Amino acid sequence: MDVPRHVAIILDGNGRWAKSRRMPRNYGHVRGAANVETICRAADDMGIQYLTVYLFSTENWRRNPEEVTSLMKLFHSYTRTCIRQARENNMRCRVIGDPTALDAQLQASLRELVESSKNNTGLNFQLALNYGSRDEIVRAVRRTAQAYRDGSIHSLDEITEESFSAMLDTADIPDPDLLIRTAGEQRLSNYLLWQLAYAELYFTDVPWPDFSKKDLEKAVEVYQQRTRRFGGLNAGEEDSPQEARLHKG
Repeated sequence: MDVPRHVAIILDGNGRWAKSRRMPRNYGHVRGAANVETICRAADDMGIQYLTVYLFSTENWRRNPEEVTSLMKLFHSYTRTCIRQARENNMRCRVIGDPTALDAQLQASLRELVESSKNNTGLNFQLALNYGSRDEIVRAVRRTAQAYRDGSIHSLDEITEESFSAMLDTADIPDPDLLIRTAGEQRLSNYLLWQLAYAELYFTDVPWPDFSKKDLEKAVEVYQQRTRRFGGLNAGEEDSPQEARLHKG
């Protein structure tokens, strides 16, 4: 079975799901957070090796301040829960994004999550928190410029796709094979723009709190029916070295 090695998900629809039930938006976020564990287990059962979820974007700070405050409290609570879940389920957890805008307590919890799970060998679970792809790319450009200034990079010719990828938050993590977005929207919303260059895209009307293992299996089934192409070549055809790297992904 051709199971995608890496699945990235945009968790959308929590607020609308709650509104449809005449509940406050935060109730939808709480239910959405609880569903992350369900999908982590499902992904692991299916043989997916990497799962990356979009929890909070750099643009989400523009939301109602009360909602942002509630989300930050929820993320702190969820991080503590995730530490336990990582231990119980042998998950390795990593955080992508810029944590410096988060409060000190949440930053400490995230560091504990990453440190305590770094030797686990099960599902690789990435949390995109205060993440924006344009911000990530700008930060990677700054790291590259600093490396050139410090002499780690001796000439501009040494800057390649591979070396630049190593400057991104996702260094050492394979690019996603499949992107899933829930709740009917069909846009990338500044998510993993560099990494999704060759990913298959799957959109579903199911809101995130209702997204189940069955829905994940359906997305993977659609993925399996598609012809994977890299630079105009089908999977399995003769690739250039760069296309071969992306294909292996």
